[in-house]
Amino acid sequence: MQHSHDHGHHHGEGQTEGRLWISIGLNLMITLAEFIGGIISGSLSLLSDALHNLNDTASLGISLVARKISKKDANRRKTFGYQRAEIVGAFINLITLVIIALFLIKEGIERFYNPQPIDGTVMFVVAIVGLLGNVITAVLLHRSSKENINLRSAYIHIMSDAFSSVGVIIAGVLILYYQLYIIDTILTLIIAGYILWHSYYMLRQTINILMESTPANIEIPEVRKAMAMVDGVLDIHHMHVWRLDEQNILLESHVVIDEENMNQMEPIKKSLKEVLSSNFHIHHSTLEFEFEPCEEHAESPCN
Repeated sequence: MQHSHDHGHHHGEGQTEGRLWISIGLNLMITLAEFIGGIISGSLSLLSDALHNLNDTASLGISLVARKISKKDANRRKTFGYQRAEIVGAFINLITLVIIALFLIKEGIERFYNPQPIDGTVMFVVAIVGLLGNVITAVLLHRSSKENINLRSAYIHIMSDAFSSVGVIIAGVLILYYQLYIIDTILTLIIAGYILWHSYYMLRQTINILMESTPANIEIPEVRKAMAMVDGVLDIHHMHVWRLDEQNILLESHVVIDEENMNQMEPIKKSLKEVLSSNFHIHHSTLEFEFEPCEEHAESPCN
């Protein structure tokens, strides 16, 4: 039974990586088309979309590399393994998105004071090609994006670029029929704002994991209270709860029991781990048992 589960897991992994490779190829083609189209048409929003798309390609590449690294086994130097590689990948993706958004804002403001003529037809056709490529990529990554923050950051890149392409198509029509060149600048600033808005929330989540913050859905007093209710436990203190990655929550804590219950230490530990697993989805915990609170000793590790 276990064997069939593992086979299905690896099959899913292979599918995800295959989709990532296809997405990288598609985005490289879109980037090239939009870059050439942007130069020919003189459209800043199309060039900004090409730049955004180039970053999409890089982000998908980072996601693929990070995914492969994260599956490496633990070793003497990396005792927790490489699971955080995907968090680091997401962090790099999001930082580059912020830099691109700020660059687009600068370029958009400069273009506002120095408007340029734009070929609406080229802009429109290239944006249609870009949109099709982004929609196909988004469909390929949609299911996988629910798995972790690394793939979700790549998916956000693609979705924001799809919205950008829709905007560029509308702008192309307005320029083609009404010569509203200002719409190109306005659209560039909207794209940049959209990127910043999404990046802010995901960066906060990524940084919280890297800073080993307590997960938002876990309250330390509630965990301590639930652990203290286990028979034989006198006190819980020196508790730390953090995320290794999106899926794995870790805990360490000191547990005070009566010295007379020394022979009950293993059953108590088992009960505590069951409480942590069933109530808080904490499946990896390190518990240090004491017979008196360590705060009472000045040289104790608690101080």
